[in-house]
Amino acid sequence: QVQLVESGGGLVQAGGSLRLSCAASGRTFSSYAMAWFRQAPGKERDFVALISWSGISTYYADSVKGRFTISRDNVKNTVYLQMNSLKPEDTAVYYCAAKGVVLTTSPFEYDYWGQGTQVTVSS
Repeated sequence: QVQLVESGGGLVQAGGSLRLSCAASGRTFSSYAMAWFRQAPGKERDFVALISWSGISTYYADSVKGRFTISRDNVKNTVYLQMNSLKPEDTAVYYCAAKGVVLTTSPFEYDYWGQGTQVTVSS
């Protein structure tokens, strides 16, 4: 079992930056691939970024590529999402998720989820 707790969301103006954190507890954090998803009101939960257990492999949705960076610290049991050049369309609840080794962008493949943190970007 893995427990995930996100933090770092908030209100920011377009062009600004935020860094989200996801603290994990429970089973061995370093054995899990981690990902960030987001969900805007009335929309499906969309993939944002993922990172392999080692941190060597990362993958991004086209909509955030070049603006967002995912990273992890396996000593602190934490995964991060640095978000730069934020746009109003980035407004959503952001969730972190964990699963076994195999990397996937499908939310249905992830075993553990945090409660989410709200990110609001004003124009």
